Amino acid sequence: MKTISTTRLIVGASALFFSLMVYAESGKLLITPPAEGSVSVEQGLQAWQRVYEVTSHPRCANCHVGKENIPMWSGPSYGKTRPHGMNIHADETRIGAKTLLCSTCHLTSENLETANHAPPQYGIAWSLAPVEFQWFGKSSKEICEQLKDSKRNGGRESYLQIAEHLQHDASLKGPVLWGWNPGGNRESAPYTLQKHIDDVLNWGVAGSPCPEK
Repeated sequence: MKTISTTRLIVGASALFFSLMVYAESGKLLITPPAEGSVSVEQGLQAWQRVYEVTSHPRCANCHVGKENIPMWSGPSYGKTRPHGMNIHADETRIGAKTLLCSTCHLTSENLETANHAPPQYGIAWSLAPVEFQWFGKSSKEICEQLKDSKRNGGRESYLQIAEHLQHDASLKGPVLWGWNPGGNRESAPYTLQKHIDDVLNWGVAGSPCPEK
């Protein structure tokens, strides 16, 4: 019987890891949920905390606003939290149809990484998230309960469908992928998109636990 050297095992494992990273970063994100029962509630809550850090981050929350229909500017590159400049109002259409279309400045483009002070753009039409998806100003518990509610998460009945949404949106070079590739001096969402998907899966396998506040 042939003996496989430790060096070959390490090289092979490293090559596989590199291949998976390239695969993920190319937009072909992996959805590999852990086995049922393998993630504890405590681990699920830790995964949720990271999910919350993403959903409450300016790259995500600034366009997940409430019924006022006004996108926000916040985060280090803006200096302070304030409503979108130029009195922008997206109205109930969430695309600014009755005032000024979001697409007037936010063009649809394959180029995600726009320069400083240039209107960001991504591969599908720019808009605010539906009002039911409000994250801006919401607590960890509120967003957690929202994501578990199919009436407030886009009709998604399971954590797998949430992960699949992230994967699909990224394949279109939509706002999900842009959150980690915003360009200029804009701070990107924390961790990586693949890590975010993994955290959603771990949270789901743990029973989608929510924090107390």
